[in-house]
Amino acid sequence: MRVTRRALISGIALSAALMVSACSPPSDSSSTASSAAGGGSAAAGDAKTAKSAKDLGGMEALVAAAKKEGQLNVIALPPDWANYGEIIKGFTAKYGITVNSAQPDGSSQDEINAVKSLKGTDRAPDVLDIGMAVALANTSLFAPYQVEKWSEIADAQKEATGLWVQDYGGYMSIGYDSAKVPAPTSVADLLKAEYKGKVALNGDPTQANAALNGVLMAAVANGGSLDDISKGVDFFKDLKAKGNFNKVQASTATVKNGTTPVVFDWDYLQAGNVKNVPTWKVYLPENATLGGYYAQAINADAPHPAAARLWEEYLYSDEGQNLWLKGGARPVRMDAMTKAGTIDAAAAAALPAVSGTPQFPTQDQLTKAKTVLATSWAKAIS
Repeated sequence: MRVTRRALISGIALSAALMVSACSPPSDSSSTASSAAGGGSAAAGDAKTAKSAKDLGGMEALVAAAKKEGQLNVIALPPDWANYGEIIKGFTAKYGITVNSAQPDGSSQDEINAVKSLKGTDRAPDVLDIGMAVALANTSLFAPYQVEKWSEIADAQKEATGLWVQDYGGYMSIGYDSAKVPAPTSVADLLKAEYKGKVALNGDPTQANAALNGVLMAAVANGGSLDDISKGVDFFKDLKAKGNFNKVQASTATVKNGTTPVVFDWDYLQAGNVKNVPTWKVYLPENATLGGYYAQAINADAPHPAAARLWEEYLYSDEGQNLWLKGGARPVRMDAMTKAGTIDAAAAAALPAVSGTPQFPTQDQLTKAKTVLATSWAKAIS
């Protein structure tokens, strides 16, 4: 279970579409094939400045260049996060490229810190899987790149030049060990004595996107809004005052050993907990259905620029998208793949049902929330 991540899409129309398609984002018919080609000015063979596979002479040339590099550096990708273990194995098996995985339990901010601190070394991250609030604050560190499936990704879910592209998403939820605590029927239930010392977040909300969205969900559930998260901060302050807040960072290990019997986290990560702990249940508050997506980005100073770009092509291919889906996450091309008949139907049918009216924080709301938490979170839980 990872302590970071990712983000949310904006727009009333997009939210409505997600309600209908169980969180699979709509395809963008307005994007063109010429856009997918990238239109970049990079010279053929120059992987570091290539804005599309076409800039390198096509996919065969990109594969050859990536194989020549032979390695890819990833960061903050635990094997049980959205099926990344299988994704990494699949990429290596297909291309023979060694994947070096650093800080598997790192946060989105840890990814950015690594890009900066390791710049110019062969240990720097090549690619990032990152929360939108952190991504938007660091676009100067990213390289623009448009994958071959660019036209099937909605405009609202990508930066126009490809500095970042949303990849997969889900809904914030409350997971709990039914053998240790009663089933919550609301977020407010977690303030009861039965949950003393048991309620945890997946990370620090000032740095980790999953935790940030846990606070956002608490705000909405307690009469606040995505524009004013103060009620979410107040909720965790009350949780701490009652002795119910557990400061231990939730992870697969803490769920397995019972240290964190109640966890705010994305539904696709809770699915992993269900497999590990037979008594683990998942609750999505109907009055606070909060959805969000994470994003991909390529380090502009990637030590393995061709492998970085091939990794992105793999992730956005039908194969990569279905592997995320198999892990319980909703891939960004889900709607287009469903229409094309290339979706893993069994994996799609296994996704948890969604009730209530989903809300998706805008980029401005995420940025504002993070600013508020920077000054209020430590005081609330101290």
